[in-house]
Amino acid sequence: MTTAPDIDSTEDQPCHSGPHGYIQDKPRYLNRLKRIEGQARGISRMVEEDVYCIDILTQISALTSALENVALGLLDDHLHHCVLDAARAGGDEAEIKLKEASAAVKRLVKS
Repeated sequence: MTTAPDIDSTEDQPCHSGPHGYIQDKPRYLNRLKRIEGQARGISRMVEEDVYCIDILTQISALTSALENVALGLLDDHLHHCVLDAARAGGDEAEIKLKEASAAVKRLVKS
């Protein structure tokens, strides 16, 4: 279940000064996400094969940790690129990027 963000979605908007902050690490993020996708398929297979509950929970914990690490990396890239550039420029853009970052942190903490 997804919930609406606290602010308007800006997923198609570039950062203040250019492309998204993760662009330099995009191949690394994609590789990590492919591994996570494989982990999720593996968990599904475990359920289909009636694997012991604790073993499945252990894998779910590992999957959750992997997703959190990707999220934290993206957040760090966003702060160091998009938010920092907007803060340097000042004005309304800086306030918008700070609110976006705060909302993202809230969503991560709640999950």
